Amino acid sequence: MNELDNRITELEIRIAFQDELLTDLNDTIAKMRETLDLQQAQLRFLYNKLQQNQSDDSNKPYSLAEEVPPHY
Repeated sequence: MNELDNRITELEIRIAFQDELLTDLNDTIAKMRETLDLQQAQLRFLYNKLQQNQSDDSNKPYSLAEEVPPHY
């Protein structure tokens, strides 16, 4: 009976560690998803800005050097 109790205790410990690992992995994936969503939004913004600048002046290539921040 003691051997069976030890096996059950070991299994309970393993399940507890696995639950903790799953929670940590889920949190990590959620953070990565947030980062990916932000990066995709930034990429869409830059793509739209590039398309807008190209349609405004189709002969002139887009240059970041021409974009001066408002405080200059």
